[in-house]
Amino acid sequence: MRVLMACAAFPPFVDGGGPISALLLAKMLQEEGHDLRVINTADAAEHDTLEGIEVHRIRPTNVYWNYRRPRPAWKKLAWHALENGNPRAYAAMRREIRAFAPDILLTDSIENINVASWAAARSLGVPVAHTLRSAFLMCWRGVMQKNGRNCDGQCTTCWMASLGKKYFTRYVDGVCGETRDVISRHVERGYFPNALSRCIPGAIEETAATAPRTAPSKRAMRVGFLGVHTRFKGLDVLGRAAERLGDCALEFHVAGTGTADDEKALRAQFPRDRTRFWGWADPQAFFPEVDVLVFPSIGREAFGRVAVEAFAHAVPVIGSDLGGIAETVEPGHNGLLFAPGDADALADSLRRLSAAPDLYEHLSLGALESAQTYLRPRIAALYTAFLEDTLRRHARQAPAPHREVAL
Repeated sequence: MRVLMACAAFPPFVDGGGPISALLLAKMLQEEGHDLRVINTADAAEHDTLEGIEVHRIRPTNVYWNYRRPRPAWKKLAWHALENGNPRAYAAMRREIRAFAPDILLTDSIENINVASWAAARSLGVPVAHTLRSAFLMCWRGVMQKNGRNCDGQCTTCWMASLGKKYFTRYVDGVCGETRDVISRHVERGYFPNALSRCIPGAIEETAATAPRTAPSKRAMRVGFLGVHTRFKGLDVLGRAAERLGDCALEFHVAGTGTADDEKALRAQFPRDRTRFWGWADPQAFFPEVDVLVFPSIGREAFGRVAVEAFAHAVPVIGSDLGGIAETVEPGHNGLLFAPGDADALADSLRRLSAAPDLYEHLSLGALESAQTYLRPRIAALYTAFLEDTLRRHARQAPAPHREVAL
């Protein structure tokens, strides 16, 4: 089928796991034999080819596109308001849909590409599928947190700031997420009322390890962290656990970056003589150097790609019992879970693992076995089935094509 895949971000721009996941999805769809074109926003309009994938980059339809950079308050307010239904995005995506004439529009995240894209597709009679990668449709921060605490539901501010986004989900025929948690959080609040839903985990290229690991016997166990150094990702929880562990025979390997102020405070928590700060690191180079990955997010991860990448290297994961991590890490099989934000419980889990070689080797074997379920061929087939089911659903209930949808 002809698939127009519209992305919030796409390489070479990489600000986290989202663009990497989008690239992997595009490659999988192309390998499945689909005729694919990718659309995303960038500083300048251009036609490009990336790893054999046709990419059309369009100029921003909002007041800016890179929302990771600091912006004046008025621009942030304008950006968030327009994300609830942007007429310029509607017109731009109608042009792109007409030009490519796809069988289906697949949106991979929705920031900047805009919820109005769904209405543009509906106006042309084109089915719509969407991949959830965050809580952006419900929370203007995208993380469902306020003042460092997880939100049980939408606060009034986020509810008001998301009314348009929720409204436009009625034009989506199929929605998938990488975990059941991220899907249910949206569906239970009335999002995607007309869409079928499907849980499809993220994919990995291959398993880097060929055998499970043996427990280290002549050196300290190496504890790894890989991610952005933010409160959401919970690096300070690992830092507090490190303080509690004292002289326990552990080394800490911390990869990723954060703001200068955050970095200074975080580094002070870790033992100076037994900690290596990597800065930005390639997972392929990082995981062979660590024995266990700690994934201590205090927020609800929509998936948590880094855990699956660890499994591919036969590295067990100790993660917080929350959101996507709780679905990916199976206690006693491929890792251990602890209560979010509980540094004492994390310290206890690290002590337990470092003192039990048999447990470590059992979890390493489980991690490698778990990685098999995330390999590209399997995930690609699941996506093709999801798109085909979405097409069938649209055919059963779609209105007549070429109907203008009001913004």
